Amino acid sequence: MNVLKRNGTTEQMEFAKFKKVIDFAVADSGLPALELEQALLPQLKEGMRTKEIQRILIQTAAERTTVSEPGWDKVAARLYLYDLYKEAAISRGYGKTRFGYGPFHKLLRMLTDLGLYGAYVLQGYKKREVDELGEYIKPERDFLLTYVGAKTLAERYCVRGYGKEVYELPQEAFMGVAMALALAERPEERVHWAKMFYDVMSRLQMTVATPTMANARKPHHQLSSCFIGTMDDSLDSIFDVVDKFSQVSKYGGGMGIYIGKVRATNSDIRGFKGTSGGIIPWVRIVNDTAVACNQLGVRNGAVSVTLDIWHRDIWEFLSLKTNNGDDRRKAHDIFPAVSIPDLFMRQLKKETRVRDGKFYLMCPHEVRKATGWSLEDFFDETEGEEGEFSKRYWACVDHPDIPKVEVNPLDLLKEIIRSNTETGTPFQFFRDTVNRMNPNKHAGVIYSSNLCTEIAQNMSPGGEVRRTIVRDEDGNEAVAEMRTAGDFVVCNLGSINLGRVHTEQTVAEVVPVMVRMLDDVITVNRLPVKEAELTNRQYRAIGIGTFGYHHMLALNGIPWESEEHIRKADELYETINYYAIEASCGLAEEKGAYPVFEGSEWETGAYFERRGYTSERWKALAERVARLGMRNGYLMAVAPNGSSSQYGGSTQSIDPIYDKLYLDEKKKAVVPIVAPDLTPETFWLYKEAHKIDQSWSIRACAARQRHIDQSQSFNLYVTPQTKAADIAKLYVSAWESGMKTIYYTRSRSLEVEDCVSCSA
Repeated sequence: MNVLKRNGTTEQMEFAKFKKVIDFAVADSGLPALELEQALLPQLKEGMRTKEIQRILIQTAAERTTVSEPGWDKVAARLYLYDLYKEAAISRGYGKTRFGYGPFHKLLRMLTDLGLYGAYVLQGYKKREVDELGEYIKPERDFLLTYVGAKTLAERYCVRGYGKEVYELPQEAFMGVAMALALAERPEERVHWAKMFYDVMSRLQMTVATPTMANARKPHHQLSSCFIGTMDDSLDSIFDVVDKFSQVSKYGGGMGIYIGKVRATNSDIRGFKGTSGGIIPWVRIVNDTAVACNQLGVRNGAVSVTLDIWHRDIWEFLSLKTNNGDDRRKAHDIFPAVSIPDLFMRQLKKETRVRDGKFYLMCPHEVRKATGWSLEDFFDETEGEEGEFSKRYWACVDHPDIPKVEVNPLDLLKEIIRSNTETGTPFQFFRDTVNRMNPNKHAGVIYSSNLCTEIAQNMSPGGEVRRTIVRDEDGNEAVAEMRTAGDFVVCNLGSINLGRVHTEQTVAEVVPVMVRMLDDVITVNRLPVKEAELTNRQYRAIGIGTFGYHHMLALNGIPWESEEHIRKADELYETINYYAIEASCGLAEEKGAYPVFEGSEWETGAYFERRGYTSERWKALAERVARLGMRNGYLMAVAPNGSSSQYGGSTQSIDPIYDKLYLDEKKKAVVPIVAPDLTPETFWLYKEAHKIDQSWSIRACAARQRHIDQSQSFNLYVTPQTKAADIAKLYVSAWESGMKTIYYTRSRSLEVEDCVSCSA
């Protein structure tokens, strides 16, 4: 029989060649090559393309992946890599002289000439340095990848041609990213740090965020995942934030928008009563912008919108994504989130019987007009006590010139639960806990989180415009605009693979390299919004997260529902935090502290006191931080890690596994994903998410939260049989335990979608 080769020629098939590929794939796996051979033979036909035969082999191996024989996944990965090597050889013009990896400098020159690499990469290194880095590449590390990992890396992150030609292979992608980030270092140290960055990525010890992995080394290198903007109650500010969102979305970023300052429905406009349309029309504009300004043509823009639970438009806001009601007042493409103060939770529990457990809804504009200040700018400073927010809230309730609507807080909670069970949203943001634990409260307030609820940084509205008429030297007139800049939050994410890094020794080795990498992201980044550049430099915020959490527990023989789990969570994240702070302090000594360090809780030591860090080594570190400063104003944030956990070969984020084996539907294939390191010993330790008592997950999240200055993308897992009263108890328990945010409430019958920007 004849076959059509990749180069377009036809030749008689030699089965020995395919046997050689199969033997390569099953090497060291202990699995029989004969099974693949026998599965392939009946599918062969005259004139088949060799690429199609390879695809059949890959899919056959993937379909044999089961809970009892997980090793077939690695076989599928090797077959897929073999296919990549073949395609790369053709794209690079190697012919029969070379297979797979080749001269690195020559590849970078080719990709630069094609416009696929930014010229700045080669400009930042001498040829001998590029050659040295090329020699340092370890192709054998490709075999650490699972099938879905190799596929995810190759299809989503490796640089391809304009016709999807394979140019960059996985290890070259890691090195390309490493080189781009190391440009922030001194020229004489770039090669050293590029090697260090390459090692932690290629060993799958950590991953960088999707925009960083995809865009570092490319001409348009926007590297940040998360942005958060604050709408003020003016047209200038509203449309300024919408415009910023369009720019962020264009370059693949996800965004959170706080709209709690915008006046409510039937509030006055310029004194005319009952004229405001409220927040819904503006939310719909954000929704339509998300659809119109898609993420590089791949998917709709991704945006969450956060509103305070005391805002008078809260009822309609909670129904934005549900299927009942007037569709003209819906916004199905945004992700709503609710900002909840302690006062609401106290009234919900009715423990103090304040005002007979009632709660009141108001308009922020009417509060400002009557009092001269904004209620949302304050928070309760001490846990369990009424603070500045509560005092001002009750003053507003008693104010005769502020209209208010009395509600039962339990009815509001029921509406949140109803929306959650139908749509998975709204996300929940416990604002007083967040602001109490904010190490930079001296410089601002935090109104909301980002799309995936892991970012918590100072925010402020901008967008006020002053316009003047100017003339050029030829006498031509034009309108010049000067726009005020607020704190437009941006965060730069990376995640530790706990499946590979969970001892103090490995944490101590990897975390300092990560801190430097993410700080370098800030330096080399090209952000689409100028205000984001200002905020990025002001706080130099990074977000160290983790994935492989359930994998780590299984490897250590720790059941999810156990006290040992809670102790492990507490110890591990304290260790990660210690080495992150130590590394950031070291960078501050080398490169300088972030500009608003003075007066922060890092400097005063309150950060360490709040978390009970009283051991001698913590005291010594706190003293060093006060003396030398911190390079980064924010350090830790645990993102969802969807795609990065896939190519990292471990479990997703801090979540328990969804199933021991499940099918991930890709564009051209169904890919089986099996729990990592699944053995008879770990089998019973991999309890599925919907079968776990969620109170254990809340306790573990609270144990981690003490050591995380920002927040975590924490999901609750419920079933259609879970009662609303039980969900309510989980929400109250989460707040009482000191958690900052709740991401999705995931029901087994509900499909939800993570933000691709934060997913790595």
